[in-house]
Amino acid sequence: MLREVGSSTSLVWAAALTGLVLLAAMAARPRSHAQDPSQTARLFEMRTYIAHDGKLEALHRRFREHTTRLFEKHGMTNIGYWVPAEGDEAANTLIYILAYPNREAREEAWKAFVNDPEWKAAKEASEIDGPLVKSVEVKFLNPTDYSAIR
Repeated sequence: MLREVGSSTSLVWAAALTGLVLLAAMAARPRSHAQDPSQTARLFEMRTYIAHDGKLEALHRRFREHTTRLFEKHGMTNIGYWVPAEGDEAANTLIYILAYPNREAREEAWKAFVNDPEWKAAKEASEIDGPLVKSVEVKFLNPTDYSAIR
């Protein structure tokens, strides 16, 4: 199930946003305050995956061994990957953020990714005992003009 818009629990949001803030602090680069944000801002995509019971480790393995590299191959920038630090969601939730130059680049990258034979083979092999992901929530994020990561 893919939900483009919806509310996440505060724990998931807190984990994702805390990670993004830490990453932003490390990735900060000098920039002019006179720049027009619409000309310099990238599109970010935050994806929250809820794994089927007992499948989170297999999902981590697929990302570790295949997915992140294939994202890069198709022009997606891996910003970060997180799991909730506590609570029931820690057992089945993966949150990650990708970046793209713009929405068009995002659409082209995902089309190429899902049609990549290497991705199809990795997905099929990882799901030999059943699907790993129960649901996916997608949120698109635009950085503010004062964001350290743009």
